[in-house]
Amino acid sequence: MTSTVKTTDRIPVKEALCEESIGKKVKICGWVRTRRDSKAGFSFIELNDGSSFNSIQVVAPKELDNYESEILNAGIGSSLEILGEVVESPGKGQATEVKADSVKVLGFADPKEYPLQKKGTSFEFLRTIGHLRPRTNTFGAVARVRNEICRAIHEFFQSRGFVYVHTPIITGSDCEGAGQMFKVTTFDLDDVPRKEKSNEIDFEQDFFGRQTNLTVSGQLEAEIYATALSNVYTFGPTFRAENSNTSRHLSEFWMIEPEMAFCDLEGDMDVAEAFLKHIFSSVLKNCPDDMNFFNQRIDKTVIETLTAIVESDFHRLSYTEAIEILEKSGESFEFPVKWGIDLQSEHERYLTEKKFKKPVIVYDYPREIKAFYMRLNEDGKTVRAMDVLVPKVGEIIGGSQREERLDVLKERMIDCDLNPEEYWWYLDLRRYGTVPHAGFGLGLERTVQFVTGMANIRDVIPFPRAPKTADF
Repeated sequence: MTSTVKTTDRIPVKEALCEESIGKKVKICGWVRTRRDSKAGFSFIELNDGSSFNSIQVVAPKELDNYESEILNAGIGSSLEILGEVVESPGKGQATEVKADSVKVLGFADPKEYPLQKKGTSFEFLRTIGHLRPRTNTFGAVARVRNEICRAIHEFFQSRGFVYVHTPIITGSDCEGAGQMFKVTTFDLDDVPRKEKSNEIDFEQDFFGRQTNLTVSGQLEAEIYATALSNVYTFGPTFRAENSNTSRHLSEFWMIEPEMAFCDLEGDMDVAEAFLKHIFSSVLKNCPDDMNFFNQRIDKTVIETLTAIVESDFHRLSYTEAIEILEKSGESFEFPVKWGIDLQSEHERYLTEKKFKKPVIVYDYPREIKAFYMRLNEDGKTVRAMDVLVPKVGEIIGGSQREERLDVLKERMIDCDLNPEEYWWYLDLRRYGTVPHAGFGLGLERTVQFVTGMANIRDVIPFPRAPKTADF
């Protein structure tokens, strides 16, 4: 048999699954999920190309020239090119199938050696074969949802006139002041040059002529552009050398950090709330099959949780009010509650799941537990910081109004053991036309983890980087 389809006219499986494609001659390509051979002289091939959660059934008749020699040997994982017609499927649960005019095997996969068989496989094992795990239902769905979240992020900011700014990956400043940074150097570690008198490392001989690190945040650089372009956002990888092996920590992760000039903390909270609602509604609308899978197989509450967030008004209260509520809750928290502590996940979840039963924004935190760049309140004890808390995980966004007063910012730097001279450019932004401004940060991986219900953050990033883990 021959087909009138041009070999360049490949359509995605997602399109072939639509009823509108019935009657069309098409070319589809993909990988075999299953093959079932009928005694009546047909092979039923489940083919997927990653464009959709659902696969399409291909019916290959024995009359095809390569039926015996190739098709019957194309097992799970083999890649195929199909030319044929989309027809209405008589089977349940599928609107269409493809009646093959030709089946070309592009690459065989030995069924005895192929690691992904049609059976349950642990996520721990799949992390050891990260080059193949995207072919599974779970990780294909994670990738598509992650992609939709990224698309929605750009859509949100671009539709509001924000400018996308690329901040440096290599930096000489420490935004958070925590010191847990990866050093960047070209030195021979067996022969590091040192200063004669002090025996300190002579970074002037290094590639950049100074000590440099991988960035933990693009916020400080984003402020430069916000004070010139008003509203900007960054979206890129960040790195923290924190020796943590929990299910919620990565050494390399992606951050979204908008920065808005002429904006106070109230405006910052407004944008953060609208931002989350846009992301979650976009995923629910554009990834229904993937989200139904997560709701059925991973966490039976993810759709309900996201829908409730989209439809609710976030409750706002001060840190002091939150502490008072927690102290009077009657709960036996693992971490005791008192004014001045950094709220733990158990405290945040109580507020969102038991007290208010909706997302909560807590603001005006104690200055001692927040970064130097957050605006000091008139009480001298708290800063204009805010955290957005959601059910099941607690904090999902952290942000603040930035300190725009030069003298106060200098004092805060000194209090945090930072040398103001090293941040001369940051202080210049307060010397030359300073303005109120604010921003926040959203971790992409924690967002994907929350949306999908996946238990381990290493399963929502293509190639996880964590202590003792840097494969592929």
